[in-house]
Amino acid sequence: MAYAVEVNDVSKMFKLHHENVKSLKEKVLFFRRRGYEEFWALKDIDVKVSEGDTLGLIGANGSGKSTLLKCITKILYPTKGKIATNGSIAALLELGAGFQPDLTGRENVYLNASILGFSKKEVDKRFDDIVAFAELERFIDNHVRNYSSGMYVRLGFAVAINVDPDILIIDEVLAVGDEAFQRKCLDRINEIQNAGKTIIFVTHNVDVTQEICNRVIMLDQGNIVKEGTPKEVVPFYHKAMESHEESAERGDRRVTVTGAELLNGEGNPASEFSTGESMKIRVSYIVAEPVEDPVFGFSIDDYRGFTAYGTNTSLKGIDLGKVSGEGVVEFDLKALPMLEGRYSVSLSVHSRDEQTVYHWLDRYTTFDMYSQMNDIGLLYIPCEILVNP
Repeated sequence: MAYAVEVNDVSKMFKLHHENVKSLKEKVLFFRRRGYEEFWALKDIDVKVSEGDTLGLIGANGSGKSTLLKCITKILYPTKGKIATNGSIAALLELGAGFQPDLTGRENVYLNASILGFSKKEVDKRFDDIVAFAELERFIDNHVRNYSSGMYVRLGFAVAINVDPDILIIDEVLAVGDEAFQRKCLDRINEIQNAGKTIIFVTHNVDVTQEICNRVIMLDQGNIVKEGTPKEVVPFYHKAMESHEESAERGDRRVTVTGAELLNGEGNPASEFSTGESMKIRVSYIVAEPVEDPVFGFSIDDYRGFTAYGTNTSLKGIDLGKVSGEGVVEFDLKALPMLEGRYSVSLSVHSRDEQTVYHWLDRYTTFDMYSQMNDIGLLYIPCEILVNP
């Protein structure tokens, strides 16, 4: 099998110096005393990217993703190990990389393309397409120091993807562009994929990896901790990124939630469910003093905080009357519509007019969803496709 990129046993070490030398004299006099700490940003990395693959690199800040890209593009060189690439590379690693602020957008297109290894004649053929993609026709002859961050990104990305590279390497720069431009970039990436080109993509938006990547690697502290399909790696990433802090609470505690259980279809406590399966949320409470018609509710949110579903006793038309002592409220969800991912459950008790919060527990507990469906998104909606040739 032909590989576009081979990373063999690569490690990268940086020296973290302990002393701050402020002058040349200090540097000469005390150079033997200067201590440093070895920081290994990458540790024994082995990656093989086949021609035509789209590989997503994910992980927390400081995990080594950008360092690996810079080693592949030879901006940095590994401390040990070897990297081999097969074909021309276009890389968009950081905002404005390779741009000269005192040159115009037009001049920077030629400069940036030359850095990527393309001749003036080749750029001449593609220049109009580059400017049109960046949507900068009116500003192409202005100095780029006057460009906004979004204009920087559009021009840099337009150059990188229109010079027709064999390997396209993209760091987390597309997050700066607006939603319409991000969609446009993803559409262009799909065209590059269909042309059989290789893409290595770093992002914190792991949903994008599920849309465009056939392989995903998760890095943590310079190590590969998980590798596989997006369906295998993304749930692992969500678990690893989950905060272990206690859930936030507020309220005057006239009604206190003393506990909550998630129960599966057999009535047993569970933390894993499948799409279409039932769930019961059993909430226990105690009332310090009698309260008139408290409203109990919950919400199910994904890892970004987007609410998949939520309801309460008021929305369901239930009047609890005067409540005192201890009790249980049970929410019976007949069929969970969510696709794969990690979800959190928040609980609340408040007055009917919503002016008084008795007890609010944000992200009280979590559970994982698994699905046999290959659909993408947050929810599963039954869909039949009819084709009439």
